[in-house]
Order: sequence, then structure tokens, then C-alpha cells
Amino acid sequence: MAEPRIRLGMVGGGRGAFIGGVHRIAARIDDRYELVAEDLHIAADRAYGSYEEMIAGEAARPDGIEAVSIVTPNHMHFPVAKACLEAGLNVICDKPVTRTLEEALELEQVVARSKGYFALTHNYSGYPLVRYARELVAKGELGEIRLIQVEYPQEWLTEAPDADNKQASWRTDPARSGKAGCLGDIGTHAFQLAGFISQLKLDAVSADLTSFVPGRAVDDNVHALLRFEGGAKGMLWTSQVAPGCENGLRIRIFGGKAGLEWAQENPNELWLTPLNQHRQRITRRNDNIDSEVAARGMRIPGGHPEGYLEGFATLYMDIADVLAARKRGERHAMEDWIPGIETGVEGMRFIQAVLDSSASDGRWTRMADL
Repeated sequence: MAEPRIRLGMVGGGRGAFIGGVHRIAARIDDRYELVAEDLHIAADRAYGSYEEMIAGEAARPDGIEAVSIVTPNHMHFPVAKACLEAGLNVICDKPVTRTLEEALELEQVVARSKGYFALTHNYSGYPLVRYARELVAKGELGEIRLIQVEYPQEWLTEAPDADNKQASWRTDPARSGKAGCLGDIGTHAFQLAGFISQLKLDAVSADLTSFVPGRAVDDNVHALLRFEGGAKGMLWTSQVAPGCENGLRIRIFGGKAGLEWAQENPNELWLTPLNQHRQRITRRNDNIDSEVAARGMRIPGGHPEGYLEGFATLYMDIADVLAARKRGERHAMEDWIPGIETGVEGMRFIQAVLDSSASDGRWTRMADL
């Protein structure tokens, strides 16, 4: 018997908002949610003017919402998530988790006290071949990890944007985005991807932030050297002023036995190269990959491209399975794969370490000191 749809509310993401539309599509792909409370194409008595009104109004209904998607600019993540969790609601929050590390640490305590579940939508961790890459590393196919190279260049902020560009205006406003610009917007994705696949924890960072566009109040380019616990080394480059780069998230991981490579703009192939052997192309085919976790995100036969929207959808499906299990008093295995509050706090700690390091002319800054 199919699980009933989860009644979902949404804060933010109205007309013209890119990420809100993505979340709405993702929530519906596997038919596990019903969006019932927001301010867009919703019954009049459930189109609320504020998140406080939504929480109170839905709590009074026998068919009230069970989960809330937060798709606002960064400065609203903390107050909305805190209020929802304190009301016992499950929270699906876009990244980064908050605007500051202090807020993230406080929210971590709120999550610990709440009966609600908290998930963070680092959507690239929902791609089948990203999950398969993590399994290859865990099985020892690469040997002991030595090097991690991750980059995420874009071009869309190479010039100062028009005043009516809503997506750019809040991302370049420290009051709404936080002190980190490119670093918080896409650098957190690159950092999370490196840790998700390698399962290594960052020990220290030496960073150089730049704002190339005159008058820009936040960074638009990041270079960082990485030292991981256990001795692995890495480099992270992320930029929003790189002409010719649309959405170039790419990761390469090298161990003592092999290396692997995955690129977001070609997400349906993963390259594995054992030492002194030919490069192997692994495609997204559920009849070719021995991985239950990766297969969860394979909805159509190999050769039919799947990518960005489906990555989000896989996270929403995983979260739905976790929430259904929690209703039964059980723990679902996918909790180990869904980014949560710990991932969010680690991401904000990374942001602060990069900010501190760059402000000190690249001084090595340890995560444990923050």
C-alpha cells in the first residue's frame, strides 16, 4: 500500500523565484508530497502572508502541514526553521543552513530538542553517480585518499547585474546572504560534495577571497588549500566571474590505487582510472551498477539524461521515506545519506574558516578552533 502524500508548506519561492520552482517540481516527481500551504496557486484560506501565520493556521487544522520547505534568501533560513521546528514540524531547508555560524550552532540545538526532522537540500548528493562514487571510495577502490580537487565556476556575475535582477541582488547583499557571496552560494556545494564522496573531515584551510567587480560587497571568487584529517590534501576553487563557465561543478579524487572524476554538466557518467590501467567510463544504468542507493535515483533507462531536477527529487523521495519510517517509530537507512544539520553546521564552519583565513592573508585556520 502506498504511503499517503506528505502535506507540505513552503516559505518563499513565489513567482519569479528560481529555487522555489525547482523545489515544487522535485517534490512532485515521485508523487510523495502535496503542496497545500504557500502563497502561490493555493486555496485562499491556506495562502498565508507570513510564516508565523502559516504555522499558527496550519496547527489549527486537522489536515495541517507536516513539513515545510524553506526556499528564502539566506537571512530567513534561521528564523523560519527555528519556528517550524519548535512547532514540531519537519523542515526541508535550502543551503546554506543559515547566514552565520552562530545561527547554525543555535539551530543545531533546536533540532536536537525538536520532534521534527531537519534536512538540507545539497542536491548534488542526490545524483546517482555521486552516490556510487561515494560507495567506490568506501569500498576501497581508490585506496587511501590522497588528493581532492573540486571546483565550481560560473560566469553569471562577471559584470554588475541589473538592479531588477532579484537573484543577484540578494546574493550580493551581505544583509541577506551573509558575509560570504560566491563562497556561501556555490562554495558550500563544492565543499559538501568533497566531504560527501570522500567521507573525510576538513582539518584546516588556507584561503584567498576576492571581489573582482568594483563595488561588490561580497566575494565573487574563492581559492582555498585544504588539509583533511588523516593527511589528504585538496584544493577548492569556486567563482562567479569566470566567462565561459555556466555551472561547472567538477570533482576529482585520487587515492593510492585509482582516481575518479565527475562533472555536474555531464552527470550521467563517472570516470574511474585504476593505476596503470585504461580510463573506465561508468554510465547511469541501473542494470550496470550494483548499488541500491544509487539505483534509487535512476527513474528511466540508461541513455536518457537525468540531472538537476531529479537530484533534488531523489532527496525529497529519501526524506519522504525517512518521515514515513519515523511515523512508524523506525529509523530509515537513508538518514545516513541525507544532508542534515551536522552538514549545515560544518558548511558554516567552513565558510567562517575561509573568511578568517583570507582576512589573515591566507593563514592556515583550523576548523576545530571555530
